[in-house]
Amino acid sequence: MEFNTFDFHHQVAAGVKAARYVTPTPIQAQAIPLVMQGHDIVGLAQTGTGKTAVFVLPILHRLMQGGRRHVRALVIAPTRELAEQIHEAIGTLGCRTGLKSVTVYGGVGFNPQVDKLKRGAEIVVACPGRLLDHLNRGTIDLSHLEVLVLDESDRMFDMGFLPDIRKIIKHVPAKRQTLLFSATMPDDILHLAHEVLKAPVTVQVNTTGPASTVSHMLYPVEQHRKTALLLELLRHTDTESVLIFTRTKHRAKRLGEQLGKAAYRAASLQGNLSQARRQAVMNGFRNGTFQILVATDVAARGIDVTQISHVINYDMPDTIDAYTHRIGRTGRMAKTGDAFTFITSEDEDMVRSIERVLRAKVKRCTLNGFDYKKAAASRDTEFARPPRQPQRRIERKKTEPFKAHGEGPQVFGHR
Repeated sequence: MEFNTFDFHHQVAAGVKAARYVTPTPIQAQAIPLVMQGHDIVGLAQTGTGKTAVFVLPILHRLMQGGRRHVRALVIAPTRELAEQIHEAIGTLGCRTGLKSVTVYGGVGFNPQVDKLKRGAEIVVACPGRLLDHLNRGTIDLSHLEVLVLDESDRMFDMGFLPDIRKIIKHVPAKRQTLLFSATMPDDILHLAHEVLKAPVTVQVNTTGPASTVSHMLYPVEQHRKTALLLELLRHTDTESVLIFTRTKHRAKRLGEQLGKAAYRAASLQGNLSQARRQAVMNGFRNGTFQILVATDVAARGIDVTQISHVINYDMPDTIDAYTHRIGRTGRMAKTGDAFTFITSEDEDMVRSIERVLRAKVKRCTLNGFDYKKAAASRDTEFARPPRQPQRRIERKKTEPFKAHGEGPQVFGHR
C-alpha cells in the first residue's frame, strides 16, 4: 500500500510527495480512510508511529473544500513543543494548499497570537490554558469548527488539563468530527472519549508497551556514580543524537553543565526556560548543533528527532507510561534504538513493572574498567542546590535576568 491510494486532493498529494512519504505506517493505513469517511476515531498507538499524519492529511484534504480565513480545525496538544511539531507537520504536508495554521500557547506574547488569528487561519494548534484565555477574551471564534483533535490525551490527563478540555468542548459546535489520540488509555481518558466522541471507531496498534524497535538495558549504579558512568558510556558507545532524562529541572541543568565541561555539545531543556530559549534548544537538537539533550519529562511528548539513537534514563521514571513515552523518542518510524536506564536499589519495583510489560527479563549491564565502588565524597555536592538567598523587596523588570545571559539556549561546551 502507498499514500497515493488514499486519493487525497491533488494539492495535498503534492505536499505528501514533496515530503517523500511513500508507504504508510500501520496506524496511517488503518485510520486515515476512517477519518476521511468522517468517523470519530480513538487512535491508540505508541509514540513514533506516525499518528500526526493520521489527522493532518485528512484535515488538509477536507479543508480544500469550503470557506477560508476562519477556524475550521482545532488540534489540542499538552505541550508547546508538541504544538510546534504538529504546526510544522501541517506546514510541510500542506505546503501546496494555501491553508494557514496558527499556534496558540503560553510563555509567549498574547497580542501577536491575536494578530495572527485576525489575519485568518483555517487550523489552530493550541495548548489548553492559552486557548481558554483566548476563548474567555473573545479573541478566537470556533463557531465554524468542523474537526476537533485531542492529541496525546493521556499526557493532558497527567498534566491536569482535563477540566480545561471540558470547558473548551463547551465552545465548539456539537456537530463536528472528533479525533482522540493516545499512547495509553487510563480510565479518565476512556470516560472523556465517551463524553466527546460519537460512535467512535477504535484503531489500536501495538499499545501494550514500549516500542519493539527499542533495545532495553539496565545499568545498576549508586546515585553518586551516575554522572561518571554516563561519561564513560558516552565515550564507549557509538551514538547519533542522545536524549537524557532526569527527574528534576535542577538536575537537568547541572548535568548539562557537567557534559559541557567534558567537551560534549549539550543543552538542557526544562520548565524554567522561556519559550524562545526552549525553541532555540529544540531547533539546535534537531539540526545537530547539539548532540546531547538533557531533559525533564516536560519534553517527553514534544521531541520528534528521527536520528535519536539512544535514550538514557539518568533517573528512573515514576510510572510505566512515563517510561514508554521517554523511550518512544528513539526507535521511531521503524528505525532501531537503545534505551539505557540507570537503576539504584530503590528502583527495583519499577524494574519488575517494566519487565512485566515487556514480558521479558531486561539485561543488567556493567561497564568493564569502571570503578563502581568508589566512595562518595563526605558531602556529595554534585547536584547540591546553592544556598537560598534572602528575599529582597525590589521591583525588577521581567526581562532583566535574560539581559545578563542572552536569549539563546543553555549551551554547554563543544567537542
